[in-house]
Amino acid sequence: MNKDQAQGVAKDVAGKVQETVGQVTGNREQQAKGVIKQVEGKGQKTLGDAKEIVEDAKK
Repeated sequence: MNKDQAQGVAKDVAGKVQETVGQVTGNREQQAKGVIKQVEGKGQKTLGDAKEIVEDAKK
């Protein structure tokens, strides 16, 4: 697992927590920020996955 994969997963989890807190408190802004953070995290993990595929192909 490379840095982008790890950070992406962490952002995704943090976003899920933030979204849930927003739902529980009725704060739509927090919910939206959580969803955005999840999308960013998934994108960063995908980038990390692609980097790992390229590195494995070089071997």
